[in-house]
Amino acid sequence: MDEKESAFLAEYDPRDYPPVAVTVDVVALTIRAGVLHVLLVERGRPPQQGRWALPGGFIRPGEDLPEAARRELAEETGLAPRVHIEQLASYGSPDRDPRMRVVSISYLAFAPDLPDPRAGSDAASAAWHPVSRPPELAFDHARVLADGLERARAKLEYTPLATTFTGETFTISELRGVYETVWGVPLHAGNFHRKVLSVPGFVEATGHSTVSGGSRGGPRAKLYRAGDARLLHPALLRPAEQEGTR
Repeated sequence: MDEKESAFLAEYDPRDYPPVAVTVDVVALTIRAGVLHVLLVERGRPPQQGRWALPGGFIRPGEDLPEAARRELAEETGLAPRVHIEQLASYGSPDRDPRMRVVSISYLAFAPDLPDPRAGSDAASAAWHPVSRPPELAFDHARVLADGLERARAKLEYTPLATTFTGETFTISELRGVYETVWGVPLHAGNFHRKVLSVPGFVEATGHSTVSGGSRGGPRAKLYRAGDARLLHPALLRPAEQEGTR
């Protein structure tokens, strides 16, 4: 660092500028009993005490944003940081938090069949809620949740994200169930099977099959694992979008 830079930093006073706080919020999604759920915490302190909200909180000095998101998820819900997590968006409306100017960086998290959460930190309770009927949410978290759901639904079209909702091995039928649950629409089994296997690197066969056939009998289903593709080409479009491209 040169002398001019050192002199500038020595005289710099952050109090010359309006205070701004930075938080992280996490849209954590999982599939439980065939239904897409979002993880919510009940706020144990003001503001908006008693309202349900996304897990999150203020970042700590020296803490990177993804690290803060994983820490808040663990502290407020007790969930181990074994989930897939990615940055979603930023929210900075001046009046989004009554305490002060707060800018939030949101994250999207996915994992298959996550367990019941355990409330901690400043959360009064934590629970999974079906995304189709969430309670009224604190702050602007309804908007954050809507953005997270749209991101997840869109990413199923062009990335192998759906495999993060399955176990290490899965059948094509189980993978189709993920798409149907997240998109909220039924899919033709045969067409889906054909499309999945036509996308290079989406899935790869394990060489094994299920122990038994389906609930109606029949042959044992082949087991697959996630392939090495990072993008799906051709993409698996949602039914409404498929109609629009014809």
